[in-house]
Amino acid sequence: MALIKIKEVIGTSTESFDEAIKGALRNLKEQKKNLSGAKVSSQSVRLTNGDIAEYRVDLKIAYKWEKELYKK
Repeated sequence: MALIKIKEVIGTSTESFDEAIKGALRNLKEQKKNLSGAKVSSQSVRLTNGDIAEYRVDLKIAYKWEKELYKK
């Protein structure tokens, strides 16, 4: 039986929503080699003087829960 764990993260970029998603996935891929899916929960921007300063994407990332995580 496989267990799938969901991790919620926020990716950010000064360039675009796409880059915010790719950056978050790139960082998680370094930690978890077994990513299986991602869902964008929401998108938002941070403004400075009315201009977009940062793109933010709330992601739910699915990955297979490895057996070693069960250790106490």
